Amino acid sequence: MSTYRLPYGHAHLDCDLAAARLAGHVIEQIEPASAEPVADPVAAVAAALDAAGLPRYHGGGCAIAINDRTRPVPHAHLLPPLVEYLARAGVPDDEIVFVIATGTHAPMPAAQFGDVVPPAILSRYRVISHDARDAAGLVSLGDTPRGTPVVANREFCAQALRVVVGVIEPHQFVGFSGGVKSAAIGLAGYATITHNHSMMARPLAAIGRYEDNPCRQDIEDIGARIGVHLVLNVILGGDKQIIRVLAGPPVDVMRAGIPLVRRINQVEVTAPFDLMIVSPGGYPKDVNVYQAQKALAHATLVTRAGGTVLLAAACDDGSGSEAYEAWMADPAMTSHAAVLARFAREGYRIGPHKAFQISRDASRVTIRLYSQMAPAVAARLLLEPVSDFQAAIVRAVRDLPPGSRIGVMPRANATIPVLQTRGSGF
Repeated sequence: MSTYRLPYGHAHLDCDLAAARLAGHVIEQIEPASAEPVADPVAAVAAALDAAGLPRYHGGGCAIAINDRTRPVPHAHLLPPLVEYLARAGVPDDEIVFVIATGTHAPMPAAQFGDVVPPAILSRYRVISHDARDAAGLVSLGDTPRGTPVVANREFCAQALRVVVGVIEPHQFVGFSGGVKSAAIGLAGYATITHNHSMMARPLAAIGRYEDNPCRQDIEDIGARIGVHLVLNVILGGDKQIIRVLAGPPVDVMRAGIPLVRRINQVEVTAPFDLMIVSPGGYPKDVNVYQAQKALAHATLVTRAGGTVLLAAACDDGSGSEAYEAWMADPAMTSHAAVLARFAREGYRIGPHKAFQISRDASRVTIRLYSQMAPAVAARLLLEPVSDFQAAIVRAVRDLPPGSRIGVMPRANATIPVLQTRGSGF
């Protein structure tokens, strides 16, 4: 095999590595294992909810946290059986509110709700968007044992029955998404998210870690403060098809889902690569730099110091963070060393943390970006833009020493690469 296909936005890119193979380089594709999708997604969701048992509902309203468009959650399969399940539990339609979990992303305007909410749901139920900076829309719930101030969406917390819908997948420093995260972070206030994410530099805050991950366990504590009664999560395959549906109490769902995610998404690598050719996994994983950066974090785990990562990410929405762009607009931000020094001096801030994450990895490997962003914008973010992806591959291969290792990672955001020499550590 000499031609490899990478998801890119809503389409794909083909990269030809025939010359690299002829030159004697070793080429490996690193991607999650294939898994059979469920035959009937709606029936699988209904079965998982039935197995969880009907909640006790005595009035007081029901809130359902759902993800915004930066997450590939198959709401069309999940939400119809969920509302039917709630109806059987005695929850009236007019007592249900869907809250779009945006975290620190900009609130979704009502005109865009249809991008994530199926029409039959949108026309029948009340839908609102979270705003992490709207003090009037938040309520304080005390602090976690790690000192995180828990401030969360007032409307969600006011309902007697609180449900969270999402996906369990690898996360670069939280370990795994899923469980309470769409409420604990997605519906949290700015201060909560900032304090929790400031733990990302701790050694155990790493992809694939759960029980001993300080960020993830703090999220569990935030979720406990909020009080989530039911989680509906899915595990997705390569084509974003549903492989498994899990429903029940938050921690039970995570403990059941994580072993399966590890079996599918964790890939052992025998030695570091000299060149990595990487895609976050297409839309929405590459909708902006904010999301696409996660692919770099995963890929550089198995790239040798001094190696190169070629990232193919459409980034149709640009950087994805005004705070990130504004921070990088400082005339002094001309090198990765300057970024790291300033971030260490100023401390953790959401937005600038993306600059830190990129510079952390770019200080040990060369990063080149093929995207739809204007080259000048990419360059301001200290990302070396390339205009022709195949030409960038040819250039990178030409500069390799004989017998180099080339890795191709088509779904980097969903891949947990592990060097065998280090062991899994999970």
